[in-house]
This record gives sequence, C-alpha cells and structure tokens, in this order.
Amino acid sequence: MSRTVDFILDFASPNAYFAYKVLPEIAKRHDAKINYRLCLLGGIFKATGNQAPMVAFSNVKGKLDYQMLEIRRFIQRHGLQSFRMNEHFPVNSLIMMRAAIAAERDGRLEDYIEVAMKAMWEDSKKMDDSEVFKSVMTQGGFDGPALLAAAQEPDIKEELSKNTAAAVEQGVFGIPTFFVDDEMYFGKDRLREVEEALTKQPV
Repeated sequence: MSRTVDFILDFASPNAYFAYKVLPEIAKRHDAKINYRLCLLGGIFKATGNQAPMVAFSNVKGKLDYQMLEIRRFIQRHGLQSFRMNEHFPVNSLIMMRAAIAAERDGRLEDYIEVAMKAMWEDSKKMDDSEVFKSVMTQGGFDGPALLAAAQEPDIKEELSKNTAAAVEQGVFGIPTFFVDDEMYFGKDRLREVEEALTKQPV
C-alpha cells in the first residue's frame, strides 16, 4: 500500500527548498506520495510565537555561523549546487502562497512549486514584487496576471488561512514540517527519520 508524506511548505524558507529537492527521491524509493500542504510561515510564527532563526538566534554566539555550515554540508551531501541564497531575503511570500492555492485548484500545483522554488532559491528573484511575480510565472508557462489577480480573491485568502490554522492545530510551528501517518518531523535534517518512517508498516 502506498504511503503518503504530508509536506508543509512556504516558499519563504530556504530549508523548504532543500526539502523539496530531496524528498521526491525518498518518496520514490518507498513508492510513497507527497501531499504538498500550502501554509503561510508568517501565520505559523504569529500563532505559535516562533521566530526565524536569523532573529531567534541573532544573539547566540556561533549559532548562525553553525547553521550556515550545516547548510553547506547539506548542499554538498545532496548535490544542490544550483542553490543561491536569495539576495532579497527575507522575501514576503504572501502573493506566492495565495497564487499557489489558485494553481492547486487548476491542478497545476507541482508545476507551480517548481517554478516558484527555482525563482526564489536558484534565480534570486524578488517574488514579492508583483511585476517580477507576473513575469516569472508567465515565463514559467502560467498566466502571470491571472494568478496575481486570483491571489486577491477572498476565497483564496480564506483557504490559505484555514490551511495555516489547521497546521498549527496539528502541532506545526515552523517549515519545513512533514507528517507520515500522524507522526510529525520538523526540519530538513529530519528527512532521514521521514525515510525511516516510510520503511515501517503503519500501525
């Protein structure tokens, strides 16, 4: 029986990009499916009192330097040399996330995620600029203006808000987060545990 990995993601997180690049191979090895769950990282932080590492650990000597070391190790381990830290970081992902809901409704979520992740974490695009967003999405095979317009629709906004609230209710406090069955795993460095969970028979 095919298993499913729920992947809580927001394009604002470079660690979500890393997980996005690595998780499909894990899923393939175990004949598992990935269920991409679109949630707003800012909303998760607000609801849980969490903060981005660059804020939370800014006064901890050596902590951020070590995190960068771990990122370099992860990149090397998984051959992710296309990664570039977005020069506009932090980028407000609200437009991208709402438009992702619209793409999901059109049955094109995986295509959208690929275009958005590449723009953010390989091409260093300022994706919270509406003109940049429209251009990138149009070049990626979407109707950029239509996606931007859809991002302003009340029902799209409500769906993203509900997704985010549901994730928080499930215990999510950051991104990337994964669920295998009802077990939660947080962070790109827990992908090994995600794979181990896929090898076990569900209870």
